[in-house]
Amino acid sequence: MLKKGFTYIISLAFLALAGTVLFLYLFYPSAGNTPGIEVESTERQIERGRYLANHVAVCIDCHSDRNWSKFSGPIVDGTLGKGGELFDEKMGLPGTIYSKNITPYNLSNWTDGELYHIITTGVNKDGEPIFPLMPYRQYRHMDPDDIKAIIAYIRTLKPIENETPETTINFPVNLIMRTFPKPADPVNRPPASDTVAYGKYMTTISACTGCHTPENKGFKIEELYMAGGFEFQMPGGTIRSSNITPHMKTGIGTWSEQEFIDRFKRYDVPTDSLPSSSEQGFNTVMPWKMYAGMETDDLKAIFAYLKTIEPVENNVQRFSPAEQEN
Repeated sequence: MLKKGFTYIISLAFLALAGTVLFLYLFYPSAGNTPGIEVESTERQIERGRYLANHVAVCIDCHSDRNWSKFSGPIVDGTLGKGGELFDEKMGLPGTIYSKNITPYNLSNWTDGELYHIITTGVNKDGEPIFPLMPYRQYRHMDPDDIKAIIAYIRTLKPIENETPETTINFPVNLIMRTFPKPADPVNRPPASDTVAYGKYMTTISACTGCHTPENKGFKIEELYMAGGFEFQMPGGTIRSSNITPHMKTGIGTWSEQEFIDRFKRYDVPTDSLPSSSEQGFNTVMPWKMYAGMETDDLKAIFAYLKTIEPVENNVQRFSPAEQEN
């Protein structure tokens, strides 16, 4: 009798799981339809996209080879958009993720609408969700003209023949992430004269919150908005994002605007001039050299916005060497 009861319970659990899986595959992702758009490849549009993809949204960062012998892993020449960078469980991720080839070699059979859709919703042209390592949850709030500019630019990249391995996400995250994509929620880029609003927009599309706001089970902890502490496992130990709220003791509350700008611009140098990771004592996923190319007025706007957010006391230990963790 006990054995029959146990079998019954197992059967019910299996049916419930099967029903949940079926439901998630039938009704998710729920991110709206792929827009039927065609992007104009004007010189101005392409240049705007070049700036955004390399120095603001930094798409090129994850979709190229990076030289990890240098601090912050600058891009290796000749690899723009080739994809294949590995992100796996050693970095604390729930699976094995490879960035995709975004050169025309791989995107020639993608429409502009399909590219727009995956950037803003995280749903690919086959209707499947991608893991939000690419910050599409922030990009969904980008001005459509900026998304189109990025598309126009990546269409101009040198085609690189590079087949990237398939991504595999562990259970149950592979099911849960089907609920992440949402329809795009575009905004109009505020005028630069509205410094704080414009700074908030630039902060959003730079995906600062993606690294500077800690998560719990894949969801941002709102009360720690921009308070740092997000951990990244690196070969030499654990690096943590900084507290960039205006807290006077543990954040950037005592920083001047010029100090903030100088923190970025110090890396606006030839790659050979960057310190090596051994000289620095640690390395970081923060693409300092790419962000260093951001226009000074845009950095000023980001700083102005950060000064308006809630100060959060969160004293972050920037780096823990591997030997200290063992």
